[in-house]
Amino acid sequence: MTLPTGRTRSDTDRAFTLIELVLVMTLLVVVVAIAAPSLAGFFRGRALDSEARRLLSLTRQGQSRAASGGVPVVLWVDSAQRSYGLEEDSSYTDKDTKAVEYQLDSNVNVEVGAANTASALMGTGTATGKRSALPQIRFQPDGGIDESSVESVRLTDREGDSRWLALSRSRLNYEIHNQAEQRAAARR
Repeated sequence: MTLPTGRTRSDTDRAFTLIELVLVMTLLVVVVAIAAPSLAGFFRGRALDSEARRLLSLTRQGQSRAASGGVPVVLWVDSAQRSYGLEEDSSYTDKDTKAVEYQLDSNVNVEVGAANTASALMGTGTATGKRSALPQIRFQPDGGIDESSVESVRLTDREGDSRWLALSRSRLNYEIHNQAEQRAAARR
């Protein structure tokens, strides 16, 4: 075939027609519409796991900071404000420049489990400041976990799935449990 410009059209220069492009786009829309509901559930589940891993990493960071700085470090949880954070005990320092605070994902709720002693629910007794009345996990200067720390923190998503940040059997650190693991640990 000779084009008006004098060039010839080879088979490799062919393009898609408008009808072919519309058909491909229609197929893509149908596939995405079918897959979208299952992807939404996947991302909601990821939010729960992400929050649980972030809380676990804060416990590790708190133990490390307490041991390296020689100052008690507190991981506090404010379920009413949907936030949690890590800071040095305010009775030891005036201002913690390394303090961190996180907001919970909108799909996740937090509940604080029982503490070893009643003093944990009202702070450690030695801490002062605006977060002293919140449930806390308190790390001693040697990196150990104070006996007044909360036993577990439960994270629940809108679907009812849960993850627990719970004190390990050795009581030396915290670990993440799912629903089945938490039930088995409660029976021990």
